[in-house]
Amino acid sequence: MLRHALLALVAFMLPVAASAQVEIDITRGRTDPMPIAIPDYLSSTDADLGESVAEVIRNDLTNSGLLAPISEDAFIEELVNINVTPRFADWRVIGARVLLAGEVMDLGDGRVQINTRLWDVVGNQQVGSVAYKTPRENWRRAAHKVSDFVYSQLTGEDGYFDSRIVYVSETGPKTDRTKRLTIMDQDGYNPQTLTGGLNYDVLTPRFSPNEQQITYLAFFEDRPAKVYLFDIETGVQREVGEFPGMTFAPRFTPNGDKLLVSFALNGNSDVAYLDPISGKLDRLTSNPAIDVSPSMSPDGRYITFASDRGGSQQVYVMNADGSQQRRITFGEGTYGTPVWSPRGDLIAFTRQHKGRFYIGVVAPDGSGERLLAESYLVEGPTWSPNGRVLAFHREEYPGGPVRLFAVDLTGQNLRRIPTPTEASDPAWSPRLD
Repeated sequence: MLRHALLALVAFMLPVAASAQVEIDITRGRTDPMPIAIPDYLSSTDADLGESVAEVIRNDLTNSGLLAPISEDAFIEELVNINVTPRFADWRVIGARVLLAGEVMDLGDGRVQINTRLWDVVGNQQVGSVAYKTPRENWRRAAHKVSDFVYSQLTGEDGYFDSRIVYVSETGPKTDRTKRLTIMDQDGYNPQTLTGGLNYDVLTPRFSPNEQQITYLAFFEDRPAKVYLFDIETGVQREVGEFPGMTFAPRFTPNGDKLLVSFALNGNSDVAYLDPISGKLDRLTSNPAIDVSPSMSPDGRYITFASDRGGSQQVYVMNADGSQQRRITFGEGTYGTPVWSPRGDLIAFTRQHKGRFYIGVVAPDGSGERLLAESYLVEGPTWSPNGRVLAFHREEYPGGPVRLFAVDLTGQNLRRIPTPTEASDPAWSPRLD
């Protein structure tokens, strides 16, 4: 069930560059959503599937905050053939800037082909087209790939909809929680518990760069937490090394050959590399303060971490070999859980000040700090694979339910990610292959 079904890409027309009229500038602080018309996908054999594919795409693009699907009640033209040029005037009059037309074809062997054309309504031209062949049961992933296609054509950047999120599923009373490793599609669908039935709880799961492994902490009763690796394809998990103290918050380096961890020994916590094969620790910091939560830049040159060496916990950056450790945040309150963006341009963090928690971002040189979300408790930021959205967990009041949320870099598009149970510690995967 965890194996990715293969998708075959069939290009029936080479995409052409979008006209300037339909380009979305996502570098601005705030962008008004572009109106887009997305009729139900045509199908001669399965109208319900055509409707479902279109609905997934509408939800994806709405959640991006960049596009606003127009109600189908407003449509004038009824599409009957996606290969015929639409009547652009009928779509302009209802305010559409772009039109997404598609069809689902039954290939008769358990597979379907999902064909899509993207039209520039203002410029009277096709923007691009794409088709996917896939096992019928994998139609939802194909729909996410169409959403990525639309996002890429209109913004010039990769989408993030064909990706997954691993998180900690929490059940039971607050004083006796059961915490299980769970994985789902980025929109909350298809949740699957990975450590169900195992007699231990998990914390801080993180994906490997190739999305095939997850590292996390697991603890049994009163024993110190241990670092584990979980292979998504096989379901096999193994402990990484034996250490005299406790390790925290493992995270893969960008090339996947090492883990970054913080480890506690004799009352002190430092940052180190951990070899996942040999279990060898290679210390990077050696300071009487508490150094935790390391995260490496995507080019592998720098590491960000949190430390209280300056009196209060703040965000620091150092070279990959541990040299030139320097502080980059100086605001009031405390800062923690820094995470480097996959684009390399920003570091996300959690900030606590006067009883409130915030999710924010800052440039690696400490400039341009911005706060994007706040609540009684918000923690655990994780980046979408294109570096434009952050997921995190939030508790709105003391003792309240813990839920997953996402917010884009404008701070204006906050949404809840649905989960069947309470949920914490999300980690976003890379885009799936």
